[in-house]
Amino acid sequence: MNAISAALIQAVRGPIMLITLGVLVALDHMDAYGLSFGRTWPLLIIVYGVLKLAERMVPRPAYVPPPPPAPPVAPGQWSGRAS
Repeated sequence: MNAISAALIQAVRGPIMLITLGVLVALDHMDAYGLSFGRTWPLLIIVYGVLKLAERMVPRPAYVPPPPPAPPVAPGQWSGRAS
């Protein structure tokens, strides 16, 4: 897993939460399974926690400092450009 994986997890967190909410509400309205939203809403917290855990498990890339600026070129010296 890399930084792209972390960005992907962050990007899909919202849609996954909405899908989970939709499934719970649908189960509440179906009454076929005897599940009510009042009993199943903690699943939203569990899904959110699992997604945050997955996001934190992705190793972050090591910080690489930028190179130091190049010293200024004195007038008359070669600047690296063709004239």
